[in-house]
Amino acid sequence: MTTTATGYHELPRLIGLMTGDEKHSAAATSTVDVLWVLYDRVLDISPRQPNDPRRDRFLLSKGHGPMAYYAVLAAKGFLPEGDLLGWAGAESRLGMHPDRLRVPGVEISSGSLGHGLGIAVGEVYGLRAQRIDARVVVLLGDAELDEGSNHEAIALAGREGMEALTAVVVDNQSASLGWPGGIARRFAVEGWETRTVDGRDHEALHEAFTAPHPGRPLAVIAEVERKG
Repeated sequence: MTTTATGYHELPRLIGLMTGDEKHSAAATSTVDVLWVLYDRVLDISPRQPNDPRRDRFLLSKGHGPMAYYAVLAAKGFLPEGDLLGWAGAESRLGMHPDRLRVPGVEISSGSLGHGLGIAVGEVYGLRAQRIDARVVVLLGDAELDEGSNHEAIALAGREGMEALTAVVVDNQSASLGWPGGIARRFAVEGWETRTVDGRDHEALHEAFTAPHPGRPLAVIAEVERKG
């Protein structure tokens, strides 16, 4: 099947093509609106040049349950729709965790939580050194913030004024420990610009992603109903 670009209304059908023993399907669907708004209206990434050095970078730190991610990549032309069939099988390049060496458009192999934000900070340093003006967006889950490595990354990015960095936290109230005052405060105390929005509202998400935040990294807290 050829690679084609399709619209948001096609995502449920594309996700439905991926069947089998997937333990994180609910977690995946909680990210679908955030992913769509980023790829449809925010990120400067082209399936025709997925390795363009000046591209924006999207890092899926919440790498378990990537069905929504694969569906969006297929809808935007990074993957042939036929690749979704038989996903996670022995012959498929689409695993239950995304593999950057096998899946076009995937920046990092992920699924082991707590690494994406630190990698994103490193990406910003690398782009600065190359004088490349590109955006780095990393998607995390709220429970993932319990991982200690995120404390260091949040503090460093704030101190460094990483305006090119956006952390999107999909908050479905699944965190075990939480944070006094809420997730937004966790970032704000370290100097980040924070915005909390309905994670299903495309216009609110777009506004949160695109409104200026000079001299500061941005944290967008996308609240959704609890899915898993």
